[in-house]
Amino acid sequence: MTDFLDSYAWIIWLGLILLFVVIEMFTLEFTFLMIAIGSLGGLIAGVFGAPWYIQIVVAAVLSLLLLLTLRPPLLRLLKRGGDPSRSNVDALLGLEGLVVDQVTSTGGQVKLTNGDIWTARVSPLTQSRELRRGERVLVTAIDGATAVVVPAERSTEYTEHKEGSL
Repeated sequence: MTDFLDSYAWIIWLGLILLFVVIEMFTLEFTFLMIAIGSLGGLIAGVFGAPWYIQIVVAAVLSLLLLLTLRPPLLRLLKRGGDPSRSNVDALLGLEGLVVDQVTSTGGQVKLTNGDIWTARVSPLTQSRELRRGERVLVTAIDGATAVVVPAERSTEYTEHKEGSL
């Protein structure tokens, strides 16, 4: 068995490197990339004639070293270049809007400052009341395809001029 491992360890190392690189392409967190590089160290140790158990030690030590030293700075570098703007539901939270169709605890419609018209309902955390057409609202949550809103502090009456500015 040891003769087999000594003779064909390079094939096993190549297979492991390929496997770890493919897994890394799906996870994108640098863990399996570091293990693949460690496996490359095991392969290189085998090329220089090290026995299979030394190759495993070299691969394990190199992988661990890379995971503890190189991976954290790479992750910080990767996150630094991220897009800081909010998107999807997060971008709607905190948006203001105007009531287009009377909003109650069961339904209504609002036009948000981004121009979208949403089905809306009054938040259960506010006092139970209806929001009339033209009142300013603030989106506090999104429940499915419904915006949960509360009256905005600066509630003003609806005018044609303001509807055009939304």
